[in-house]
Amino acid sequence: MTPGTLVLLHTPHASADAWGDLPEMLRSYGFDVVTPDIPDLEGVGYVARASLIIAATAPDVPLVLVGHGSSGPLLPAIASAQRAAHRPVGAYVFVDASLPRNARAFQNHTHATENAQPPSPAPAHANAHGLPNAHGLANTHGTGDAHPHVHVNGQVLHRNGTPPGQAKAAPPAPVPADWPDAPCGYLRTHADRTATPPRDGADSHDQAVREASLRGWTVVEHEPPAAVAQTLGELIATL
Repeated sequence: MTPGTLVLLHTPHASADAWGDLPEMLRSYGFDVVTPDIPDLEGVGYVARASLIIAATAPDVPLVLVGHGSSGPLLPAIASAQRAAHRPVGAYVFVDASLPRNARAFQNHTHATENAQPPSPAPAHANAHGLPNAHGLANTHGTGDAHPHVHVNGQVLHRNGTPPGQAKAAPPAPVPADWPDAPCGYLRTHADRTATPPRDGADSHDQAVREASLRGWTVVEHEPPAAVAQTLGELIATL
């Protein structure tokens, strides 16, 4: 496919800097790229903030949502918000990422953890969960307060991820029943696959690759000397 805009979504509690030089390399290949920076939110809060940032950039469509790490499970909800705003999503790409769970899995997770202590947030180092060769990209996408609400899966959320008038955070973003509504691909980078010692989540990424293959998705394993940007661009072209 030929995308209008690539939206690169970093793992929650990291930052857009985790993508390193990938956004600029993709731009050098002719792609329009948006890199929302959301260092302090997760779940529906992350979805709401990402949706506002995407809207502020007025991107060309169709969008390709590219998720890294634990942002992967949030891609369906982000796409739902984009469809509600009449911005179609043409494809999804998971880069060393976890895969979305169905709505029942989210409900079970919420029930099992509703009385548990919340986990400590992961360190917000730019490269803690990122791709290699981070160069400290500047944050060029502000969030602003002009549009404090966003629609996600039929629910009105404040930019911090909670329904208006409610202080309690909303549960993790569910997966719409009609997802996936566009082609999906999985990219496993050489750096993630061969890191010594293994990176956090490497075992789950192995499982994600197997699951993506079983779902019939296009799965590509990046190999040097090709750049990650080149392999990603080639993967998107096949979707």
